[in-house]
Amino acid sequence: MKRVLLFAITAILLIGCTEEVDTSARYVYVDRTIMQYLESKEYYSDYVRMLGHVPVSVVSKTTLRQLLTARGHYTVFAPTNDAVQIYLDTLCAQGLITEPSWDGFANQNDLDSIEKEIVYNSILDSGDQLAYNVSDFPEHEHEFGLTNLNNRKLRIFYDTHDVDSININGTSPISKKNRGIELTNGFIHQVDGVIVTGNDRLGEFIAHWARHPESGYSVMSKLVLACELEDTLNAFRDDTWEYLYLTGGVEDLPKHTSVGQIGTIPQHRYYGFTLFCETDKVWEELLGKSAEEISVKDVCDYLQQSGYFDYIDGTLYDDDYTNEKNVLNQFVTYHLLNQRIGREKLVIHYNELGYNYTQGSPPSIPIMDYYQTMGLPRLLKTYESRESNGIWLNRFPVLRNGRGRFSPSREGLNDYHESGDFPSLSGLATRPNENEGIRVLTYSEAGTDASNIVNGIVYPLDRLMVCTENVCNQMGNQRIRIDVGCMQPELMNNDVRSHRAYYSYGATNCRGIPTNYPYLENIEIAEGTLFYYLPGYLSNWHNLQGDEYNIIGQYDFVMKLPPVPRAGQYEIRFGVATGSRVRSMAQVYFGSDRNMMPAAGIPLDLRLGGLEKRNGNVTTDSGVGWEEDTGDQEHDEEVNKRMRTKGFMKAPNSWSNVLGSSKSIRTFHYMTRRVVVSTYMTPYQNYYIRFKSVLDMTDREFYMDYFEYVAKEVYDNPEEPEDIW
Repeated sequence: MKRVLLFAITAILLIGCTEEVDTSARYVYVDRTIMQYLESKEYYSDYVRMLGHVPVSVVSKTTLRQLLTARGHYTVFAPTNDAVQIYLDTLCAQGLITEPSWDGFANQNDLDSIEKEIVYNSILDSGDQLAYNVSDFPEHEHEFGLTNLNNRKLRIFYDTHDVDSININGTSPISKKNRGIELTNGFIHQVDGVIVTGNDRLGEFIAHWARHPESGYSVMSKLVLACELEDTLNAFRDDTWEYLYLTGGVEDLPKHTSVGQIGTIPQHRYYGFTLFCETDKVWEELLGKSAEEISVKDVCDYLQQSGYFDYIDGTLYDDDYTNEKNVLNQFVTYHLLNQRIGREKLVIHYNELGYNYTQGSPPSIPIMDYYQTMGLPRLLKTYESRESNGIWLNRFPVLRNGRGRFSPSREGLNDYHESGDFPSLSGLATRPNENEGIRVLTYSEAGTDASNIVNGIVYPLDRLMVCTENVCNQMGNQRIRIDVGCMQPELMNNDVRSHRAYYSYGATNCRGIPTNYPYLENIEIAEGTLFYYLPGYLSNWHNLQGDEYNIIGQYDFVMKLPPVPRAGQYEIRFGVATGSRVRSMAQVYFGSDRNMMPAAGIPLDLRLGGLEKRNGNVTTDSGVGWEEDTGDQEHDEEVNKRMRTKGFMKAPNSWSNVLGSSKSIRTFHYMTRRVVVSTYMTPYQNYYIRFKSVLDMTDREFYMDYFEYVAKEVYDNPEEPEDIW
């Protein structure tokens, strides 16, 4: 009971300060509001009573009954009286109340807490967006884009044999008859089980699973505990930020100069984690023992005998599992990300060429994201294509990219789809077909469940995942393009990045990051810097995944970059859009010591495009020499070489500024890539890049969208030149 009540009280605090609802602005249509509908049905009487008791927040006298009577867009998963009674029966069976009724609570505070938990979990407030009808529900095992009033995300489960059977969080069936009831201020979906979200954290789940093989995750849980990561994985919220936000210690940024919106700061600073986890079945097949019998030493011996980690200098095979160089620590931490990434965001589909996010079309061309794992700095690749049948980790197919065997002189295919082939192994691998990758299973496929963790997500795997020598070499053999959002865990953990809860989501929704608190762990922002994040959703911007960063003022900031997969000479490229006439100019610094970085070349002038220099209302020739591709390979290559001598490249061919369009941003002269660093880099090393304004004008914008890491073997390959994608 203490845990349940603590969760409920915490959830109320998370809502923060809420204004009183203006009930004078209610709908006056003949149709009914949500509250009027609920009050007309006797089988919702318990729920109606609770809505009349529970306030919107601890600082408001407005009740949820008043909220659901007023104008808005609400999605309500309304439990029937029978569902509420089943929940009370469960509490009684667990010994949390003395009898299965409202009279069974020890005191009024306990009763109030349970009522709040029930109703807060049942309501999504869409704000200016539309509420969710059944047709707008997420896909199987995906989460709703919006949180409920407990600031928790609800997950949808569909029955594999009956698609009309829908379940919330796997425990609350939605009525087939009473669903999708449209009212003037939203939708009601009757549920036949109270929605309970719990408050256990990933570390707590792992401690439990390690003792219970029936979970299906017991072996991996033992390994995580051996590395002493339980406390780390129990992190949930930055309470210092919570206090500063509530007391005005951090403030919104002023209006963005060109967007015209205030840079609203995030209300919370949550921590989050993603664990990719081999099921016990995988370990039983590998080691020939039952999960109960498999020990940490068994796994360590297997990893040592396999030789998977021998290619890494300094790998340790002792029993100090907390050391990042220890073989077990290397294995375990490669399965962990410090971002809570929902299934729908493991690979972010939005504006890739020929794809329309708003129509739910199948993937058009392969999309991949890269994330730095915990522990020793390494990259993990997430991938999905039309041919892949789901999301994969570290998949390296041969793509039809107009190069090599697909060059015009041979097969001449350049649609960027999978060819059906995979490259040969390059170094030690876990299996002969390792380059096919590892598919991320659903819970239904794995026969496991881990869907109710407050600060994390677990994805089951049916193959062993190791950052092998082959994986590192395959990554190094391709261009690595990373959206800056992938590099900032706080944006994902706090629903700032790629927050497209519904198609009516605002185009800009400008967000701000303050300078007087280190909200972004990987970016150090100096005073005088106005740091904005712009989602850009449905705004036809030319950016990778639609979003961008705008930094304004006499800015100066340092960013930690992702690691490289193997040692070698690399180009670091920076995506630039010069469509705006208020772009800035910055000196770039680069190095492995964030406090001592030398300048990297001449200042980066973001006013220079492929053809024009746009400086306010004055436009002049940039001298870069951009020309649109003609299809004549020899001519096009000459143009590319001419641009590269000046540090410029055309934009990639992979995405468009218009959803569903077949016209890529490569066709726009104001979209380019800039080679900002060319240097020798080593793996397992942190690198930093600094951008400092060199202009006196404080209203100019520094644009930031994506980086590329490209090894010399890719950009200077005489046999197979780098492709246009």
